[in-house]
Amino acid sequence: METMNNYRRFYALYRRFDVRGDREDCRKQLVLQYTGGRTDSLREMNEREYRDMCSGLEKMLGDKEEIRKKRSSCLKLMQMLGVDTYDWSCVDRYCCDPRIAGKRFAWLDTDELEALSRKLRAILKKKEDTTN
Repeated sequence: METMNNYRRFYALYRRFDVRGDREDCRKQLVLQYTGGRTDSLREMNEREYRDMCSGLEKMLGDKEEIRKKRSSCLKLMQMLGVDTYDWSCVDRYCCDPRIAGKRFAWLDTDELEALSRKLRAILKKKEDTTN
């Protein structure tokens, strides 16, 4: 069993995680997400929250090629909707909307990217139907 004074697993995964912007802010956001907003400190996490967070990171880092393809597809769809995909803050702002994905683009796993792709396609279809 992993003790809560050893964060090796988290930092090993976090080093592989592609972070855009401030790494410290990103770490705090991850901790807040997995503690339900209770804390942004790794030391204040309980073991279950810590394990869930590490498992979530492992899942996100899983099949990088599949994730890369799904991210590319979603970014192309966002471009078609008029989102400035060259500006990561715009992409994150769009994705953080609870009606879209509810979290930053870089934090979406393969299942969430698939759901986002379906949602973006539906938005595009609806947009096309209203213009015709």
